[in-house]
Amino acid sequence: MKKAPRNPQRHRHPHDTIFRPDGSTHSHTTGPLDQVGGRPGCMDRANGPAQGGARPRSMKRGKRADHQDRARGVHMPTTTEPTPKPPLSGDRVAVGSPVPFAVRHRRLVSVLALVLMALSGLVGRDVADRLSSGGIVPPGAESLRAEEILRRDFRAGRPDLVLLARTEAPGRRGVDAPAAVTAARLVERRLAADPGVARIQSYWTPGGTPGREAGRENSRQPGPATGRETGPEADAATGPVTGPTTSPTTGPAAALRARDGRGALVLAWLRGGDRERGRTAERVVPEVTGRFGPLEVTAGGEAATRVEVARQASRDARVSELVALPVTATLLLLVFGSLVAAALPVLVGVFAALGTTALLRRLTDVTEISVYALNIGTALAFALAIDYSLFLVSRYREERANGAVTAQALHTALRTAGRAVAFSAATVACSMAALLVFPHPLLRSLGYAGVAVTVMAAVGSLVVLPAVLALLGDRLERLDVFARWRRRSPADRATAAATGGWGRIALAVMRRPLATGIPVTCLLVLLAVPFTDVRFAMSDDRVLPAGTAAGGVGAALRQDFPDSPVGATGIALPGLDARSRAVELDRYARRVSAVDGVARVDTATGTYRQGRLVARPSSSSSGRFGSPRGAYLSVATVGEPGDPATADRVEAIRDVPAPTRAWVGGFGAKVADVRGAIGERLGLALTLVGASMFALVLGLTRRPVLAVKALVLNTLSLCATFGALVFLFQQGHLRWLVGDFVATGSLDVQLPVVTFCVAFGLSMDYECMLLSRMVEEHRAGADTVTAVARGLDRTARLFTWSALILAVVMVALATSGLVFLKAVGVGLALAAILDATVVRGLLVPAVMRLAGRANWWSPSWLRGKGAQGGPLVR
Repeated sequence: MKKAPRNPQRHRHPHDTIFRPDGSTHSHTTGPLDQVGGRPGCMDRANGPAQGGARPRSMKRGKRADHQDRARGVHMPTTTEPTPKPPLSGDRVAVGSPVPFAVRHRRLVSVLALVLMALSGLVGRDVADRLSSGGIVPPGAESLRAEEILRRDFRAGRPDLVLLARTEAPGRRGVDAPAAVTAARLVERRLAADPGVARIQSYWTPGGTPGREAGRENSRQPGPATGRETGPEADAATGPVTGPTTSPTTGPAAALRARDGRGALVLAWLRGGDRERGRTAERVVPEVTGRFGPLEVTAGGEAATRVEVARQASRDARVSELVALPVTATLLLLVFGSLVAAALPVLVGVFAALGTTALLRRLTDVTEISVYALNIGTALAFALAIDYSLFLVSRYREERANGAVTAQALHTALRTAGRAVAFSAATVACSMAALLVFPHPLLRSLGYAGVAVTVMAAVGSLVVLPAVLALLGDRLERLDVFARWRRRSPADRATAAATGGWGRIALAVMRRPLATGIPVTCLLVLLAVPFTDVRFAMSDDRVLPAGTAAGGVGAALRQDFPDSPVGATGIALPGLDARSRAVELDRYARRVSAVDGVARVDTATGTYRQGRLVARPSSSSSGRFGSPRGAYLSVATVGEPGDPATADRVEAIRDVPAPTRAWVGGFGAKVADVRGAIGERLGLALTLVGASMFALVLGLTRRPVLAVKALVLNTLSLCATFGALVFLFQQGHLRWLVGDFVATGSLDVQLPVVTFCVAFGLSMDYECMLLSRMVEEHRAGADTVTAVARGLDRTARLFTWSALILAVVMVALATSGLVFLKAVGVGLALAAILDATVVRGLLVPAVMRLAGRANWWSPSWLRGKGAQGGPLVR
């Protein structure tokens, strides 16, 4: 029998697991800290095992070795260990080392991942058809209730579809010419024939036309304004119209005629909710647009705008993927050199994107999901998946370069970089989950998408990627196009790490922290200054790119139809009899007309301006503004319906005492409701994000000062990003750089909320990777300056590349023709670049140098072993 070696520790593989007397294990990978005795329980090859280290119990031992152990005070357990699983083929695995499930069953996991990707593609193939382009106004808002009452009781309210009919035919009669009137009647008949159209009103039929299924008993009733029969049957019976049935130069019809007389409007109210109205618009718009005799008809309005937004978002999603994938693949090739290694993050990105698409498709069965969720979710899928894969693959390759076999390298990578991925996923998921506290379907759907994409990216990186790495083995380094320049010895890499560019920058900053910190802080504050002038509104047709039909109709409404009812604010007074309570209605109308910014009020008792009655009611006013169920007022305000000032006027109107419960509707009321709902829940969302981020950073570092610093610097960085968004998209500067769009003088009120939740989670990810390494260096004995310099130098390269790739993906999102998506993409790209360079490279070293020893203070109840598992990133 072969004798046992005199000192078994000297013959152990350099990456074997050490079993401590307390039953815990320690991976024995030698590195810079091991060589200087910086890790407990590690072996010094010259002197044998360090104090506290123990030999594997499965090794054969001689009596003399046992006697030596007893002399050192090391007592070996007498229990026998179970037989370890056989190592992976072709690799030596340390006895007793834990091999992840994905590595042991790498073929099964890989096959399941392929099957899941195929099923996800099948499930999510029709997701674009199921998404909603609405969901901006929270359910139960006063404006939605007012719209419901106005539609049901008064056949009024904001129309869903607006058709603009223009003629360029010679002659002065314009839209009053016989040929134009005949063409307009044909458009009206086609509209009324669709079962989804509830009512029609136009310049040529100011009294209105009921839809096909509005009720046969109503189809031949006289309209309230003209007294003539209306409806498709009546139009068919009268034959071609040789002239207008009235002379609509005054009254309701005058507001539907353009100033130059060559344009007129056809308004349609559709049945059902947002999704049903959108389907009706998709179906009917192609039938009623185009050339009709001398008229050129285009479609706009809220329903048509939503249809075009959905189509544009679907096109933009494909374009952004085509732009991002080749650029991202090129950057990954520069990072890894190997084509095989560079392809893995892209593979995980596809896995996460397909999985997120399938989850969104299933969510559409139970709740409303916005079209923006698909675009932002897809962009985040590639950004997060590539981010996480970059850290994991980089650490795995580093371990292989240091001599570790595949299984042990994967074990170490998952224990360190994998822990960073899990922590990053937790931060992003917590930040995105804060969107769920808002009642707005759009924000909630983005929250669902953010949590789903984070989970899928983490699963792809922590489960699928290790299985693929185990399958590839040494083939990971094939097709290394930069092999001649990239291959260096471990000693060369250590020297490069000790003298890296980021480390030298950190040392230079810490020599004069005030000289660097004050100018950088002033720069960020200067970027944030425009945010103090922010004006919040809601997106309308101007969110679309120039040249769209809905955008053109919206521009014509603002320029040529200043008095049209499309932008009017409606006030419903259910239960108020306009005849018996005319005095109360008159008093209320006078008060509303006296509100600053109100131009005119029309109701059953007359027309009011600046608190005075200026016109008596016409013969049709009682029929238009009153019904057995109550009365309503039509309020015209100064400015655009979607302007922030209009929303402020709506709030003032709601404060006016009314004779009964008043329900205020219209686009301005929707803006006010959206702003109010966000304001009510914003404090809760910020508290949840801040508390969860503070708890996660504190649990990682166990240093309260570092946790507070992370929150403060991230907030400062995001304020600078918000200021830049105001400068670019509210004030309209640098459109040549970010792409052309319509500057409305305001920001969508939901834009800062979405940008904050996404960017805060991503920036906290980088912050924690940096702090983890700094804490590890300080725990190993380095002072503040050395710990900060080493921590920044050994992590900055990875998160700088990660931020650059994230910025590329978000810039691809910013190529969208939709202003909301463009602003989100630009904001996230700018936040990533600022965070990874200015904040992490300059401001963090300066602040930590000024804080000195306070950085490492920890209360007694937090003190302990600290974060286990070693540094997040090396």
